[in-house]
Amino acid sequence: MTAAGKPILTLADARRIAAAAEAEAHRNNWGVVIAVVDDGGHLLYLQRSHDTQFGSVETAIQKAHAAVAFQRPTKASEDAVLSGRLIHLALPGVIPAEGGVPLEIGGIIVGGLGISGVRSFQDGQIAAAGAAALARD
Repeated sequence: MTAAGKPILTLADARRIAAAAEAEAHRNNWGVVIAVVDDGGHLLYLQRSHDTQFGSVETAIQKAHAAVAFQRPTKASEDAVLSGRLIHLALPGVIPAEGGVPLEIGGIIVGGLGISGVRSFQDGQIAAAGAAALARD
């Protein structure tokens, strides 16, 4: 959908993204939190598996927010920290763990997806599956 010519992320989009992410998590028997934010980093959709630790709720939201704020996957900060660029730990809003990805329509960032609950590379795998659901449109 668009608003004044700019693509926007709708609740229907967020639900479709979350469903694709949830399917990937279920395929692997992983309990996670799935958070979708709009292009301003505001929460649009959240779901938590009943068996996922509640600490992952805020982490998933922050991963989604960071992906929008910095316009790149949170894995970029994780990789930077692991390579010794510790300045990323001091940047406000940075989550140096894989699992947050920007969501794009037509090359424009319209939101972010954050996953938390399993190991960060697994969170990233789930996030990629969710983001791919938006890219198929």
